[in-house]
Amino acid sequence: MSRPNWSTKVERLRQVFGTFPDPRTGDNTKYSMADIALGAFSIFFTQCPSFLARQRDMQRAKGQSNAQSLFDIKQIPCDNHIRDTLDGVTPDHLLPLYDEVFEDLRQAGLLENYRDFQDTLLLALDGTWYFSSAKIHCANCSYLEHQKTGDKTYYHSAVTPVIVAPGQPHAIPLRPEFITPQDGHTKQDCELAASKRWLEKNRSRYADLKLTVLGDDLYSHQPFCRRALLYDLHFIFVCKPDSHQTLYNWVNLLQPGQGLHVLNLRVKNARNQWEHHTYRYANAVPLAEGGDPLKVNWCDLRITNAQGQLLYRNDFVTDFTLNDANVAAIVAAGRARWKIENENNNTLKTKGYHLEHNFGHGKKHLASLLAAMNILALLHHTFLAFTDASYRLIRAALSTRKTFFDDLRALTRYLLFPSWDALMDFMMRGLEIGPYAKLG
Repeated sequence: MSRPNWSTKVERLRQVFGTFPDPRTGDNTKYSMADIALGAFSIFFTQCPSFLARQRDMQRAKGQSNAQSLFDIKQIPCDNHIRDTLDGVTPDHLLPLYDEVFEDLRQAGLLENYRDFQDTLLLALDGTWYFSSAKIHCANCSYLEHQKTGDKTYYHSAVTPVIVAPGQPHAIPLRPEFITPQDGHTKQDCELAASKRWLEKNRSRYADLKLTVLGDDLYSHQPFCRRALLYDLHFIFVCKPDSHQTLYNWVNLLQPGQGLHVLNLRVKNARNQWEHHTYRYANAVPLAEGGDPLKVNWCDLRITNAQGQLLYRNDFVTDFTLNDANVAAIVAAGRARWKIENENNNTLKTKGYHLEHNFGHGKKHLASLLAAMNILALLHHTFLAFTDASYRLIRAALSTRKTFFDDLRALTRYLLFPSWDALMDFMMRGLEIGPYAKLG
């Protein structure tokens, strides 16, 4: 079976987008739902808010456009029509597309490079905001009420699970879970509740992958740890002293060699400088008070430089039994949790995707649907980084992600490309890389 390429991905996007529920009637159906949704997706994929307007200009001037050749958009809708039509579409309609890209990567054997401790895949969970306003809000907004003034800040947020691994430059987004008001609940939805829903909904989907769940201190509490174990998942969670008094009261009573183990390593860092890594760990310590506390395995890491200055310190709990041979690997896996912020959430917010920008709030589901499309665009860029050699060469040749998308916006504004491959070929030729690299 041949590996999927960009044209097959666009074909599949069009198929799924064409199944979106369509509220329109009569003369208001000039544009297909597939064209409307592809129009929205193309903006996120190109990181160009004016992409459709520029392609309409090209269509008028040349009789064809990159919207058609790169995204198979038959007729280019306007932004307002896209927002109005998509407002009633829930982001659940996009979730199969996340699964399909993930399965493509899996079938190609590309996930094997992400296998980590005990051959598990590291699944990092974290919540992130993607909209906030003091005035604009809808029925699906959460809110913060400011005690001093009584004013409210309305916001949308989601849990954005990703597959990560130490040393891997890409985080692989999985289907998100949106934090929204839940039927039958009087309290506001929250990150932890949304993460529990995600595990419940998706445990069977990823059951054969051998997952280790990573999370910050929010997750290292008894109910969530028990739930992870109930679903046959391993876990490595940050565990701060301030929020786990029972556990640290226990750890502080342990003596080196009598329940508390210490491992000292001398390690060269990325700058070829020596560091001192000190690991302390203890097995089977109670996570909480009570008659039947969950027993977890605790460790911490302190990194100091040659002058004794503290460079890093963090603490973790896990279900993996700790020993001198594995504690460094387990801590390295736990530290990979930061990739959900650096390679995923911060990338979405600061590297051209503008996740927190209000692309359209709507009255129903527009904000969450557009956020899901934005994350889906990042996932497809990650897919191309793995599967499209031309894209990978160009991205490596250019200094930053921003440079690539600046070039992409300029080229597609002024030049017509018959296909994605033709666009990549043009960029490689201009950069003199790949088959166009100068010899000698």
